Amino acid sequence: MFTVTKIAAAGGGAALALTVGLTPASADPDTDPAVNTTCSYSQVVAAMTDQSPGIAAQFNATPAAQSWLQDFLAAPTPQRQQMVDEAQGSPDAAQYVALFGPLASSCERY
Repeated sequence: MFTVTKIAAAGGGAALALTVGLTPASADPDTDPAVNTTCSYSQVVAAMTDQSPGIAAQFNATPAAQSWLQDFLAAPTPQRQQMVDEAQGSPDAAQYVALFGPLASSCERY
């Protein structure tokens, strides 16, 4: 599995835009839409492509980001929360905090 540092280095921000753009680490994991999403990888990518095409282009060019998102979506909720908490520790993540929550809330439409 890729660490946040490796993702940030390999992804030039694209990975963080997709995987760290989760709700703040202090969020209740029982109500966090990103942690609790039932969307598939393809649904999240479709939502991202529709809602944030520039970020989607970066994501599609970043295998580390794609891998991290696949791992995140395949993980059980407690592990997802841990992944969010670890990602929130990255100073590069601050600008992306608001991205994934809305994607997780709307991806079921894709």
